[in-house]
Amino acid sequence: MSAKRIAMRKIREILRLRLEAGLSVRQINASAKVSVGAIQKLLKKADELSLNWPLPAELDDSQLATLFYPQADTTVSSRYQVPDWASVHQELKRKGVTKLLLWEEYTQRFPNRCFCYSQFCDRYAQWGKKQKRSMRQHHRAGEKCFVDYCGPTVPVVSPTTGEIRQVQIFVAVLGASNYTYAEATFTQSLPDWLQSHVRTFEFFGGTPELVIPDNLKSGVSSACRYDPELNPSYQQLAEHYQIAVMPARPYKPKDKAKAEVGVQIVERWILARLRHYTFFSLAEVNQCIRTLLMALNNKPFKQLPGNRCQAFEYLDRPALKPLPLHPYHYVAIKRVKVNIDYHVQFEQHHYSVPHQLVGETLELHASDGLIRVYFRQQLVASHPRKRVPGTTTETGHMPLKHSHQQQWTPGRLKQWAQDLGPEVLRWVTARLEEKAHPEQAYRLCLGLLNLCRTYPATRLNNSCRLANQEGLNRLKQIKSILESRRDELPGHPIVTLELPQDHENIRGPQSFH
Repeated sequence: MSAKRIAMRKIREILRLRLEAGLSVRQINASAKVSVGAIQKLLKKADELSLNWPLPAELDDSQLATLFYPQADTTVSSRYQVPDWASVHQELKRKGVTKLLLWEEYTQRFPNRCFCYSQFCDRYAQWGKKQKRSMRQHHRAGEKCFVDYCGPTVPVVSPTTGEIRQVQIFVAVLGASNYTYAEATFTQSLPDWLQSHVRTFEFFGGTPELVIPDNLKSGVSSACRYDPELNPSYQQLAEHYQIAVMPARPYKPKDKAKAEVGVQIVERWILARLRHYTFFSLAEVNQCIRTLLMALNNKPFKQLPGNRCQAFEYLDRPALKPLPLHPYHYVAIKRVKVNIDYHVQFEQHHYSVPHQLVGETLELHASDGLIRVYFRQQLVASHPRKRVPGTTTETGHMPLKHSHQQQWTPGRLKQWAQDLGPEVLRWVTARLEEKAHPEQAYRLCLGLLNLCRTYPATRLNNSCRLANQEGLNRLKQIKSILESRRDELPGHPIVTLELPQDHENIRGPQSFH
């Protein structure tokens, strides 16, 4: 108890015990139940005022209190001064503010009409129980942001086809001030979910410490009451904004009561007002939502002073962390296994990784223009993102033998084949065109062309002529022609055997009447 909390009846008693009875400070402490520090301050002030015992008869309790506490309320009343509990509730949301601090400020203002600390806490708890909002959770300023989707959707009509598409309504509510954000998106998919978070933080002008979502599949890969597993992209967004994500427990709506109430308010005060309108684009829906959202945040509270906007400026805005220099951009994250050809696949395109990682499971990050591949959190490959089927191979990722092969191109192979003969060129061209990717036929074509080191070009050209005529597309078939020297045999005209169509031993239809 400090000197400013000594009641008037205690002041007179302390002065009597000191000035008349001559007791020590410790003895007065034991008798009056007032702290030693408070007694020392009061006695020092009495010495400065040159007070003696008995006190002057005309000095009543109110005047005596005024001598020691000129700024205090010395009005004697049998009734307690009841604090403004709504203001107390709002102040408690501010960082570092406690009930003990508020009670001390309360007793300084009303030293003779105040509750003791235990009564103060009890009366505040009783007031809280009478409020409609839940008091089970205490939300500090800038601490929590609750996010969820509304159940109802808004229809959007395509101006070209007339097709009706239902858009989803995303809602975010700050815990301390109830400041609300809402927007429409076409889906609840992961990209829309994450970008809604980005726009929410930009609307608030900062980031909270915690984001509390529902166990939506876009944000939580594996829902668990005790250890939910976040989607990797959602975790990456959290790291970018230096926030923590704490999903609500399944089937525990009170964990996200602010979101539930915020969703309900948005449904009643925004979506209900939009039910008579026809929208032809997502931008039109969001423009209307933004206008009604401003009115919602400026609507006065029923039980508390002010409104959401004022509470946000007073409580949450000063406590929010600043936004990073650049906003988060969606990155698709996928676990991929390295194929035997040291490539990983994303959206029908293959990207190379170091050949030593064949058989390993890697983590692929796909942004708008770049593919990054990580192994045990270390970047092992990076490629420009391709949106068409094909293969992107970096020479440094290949084994030494393969890198020599990579130096070849279809044009170079065809030029070599043309030098050996037109039939060789025809066979090589057919093999390159058979494959979905010409690279897949490089080894086969090189195997054929390298036969010129063993056989003359004329023999190789004749062998390819036979292969082209007979539809042979295997290298071992051409090798067999060369080894058997069939290419050196003189050419024979193709004999076509035709059976006679009219003969005495051939029965016709007339024989089967």
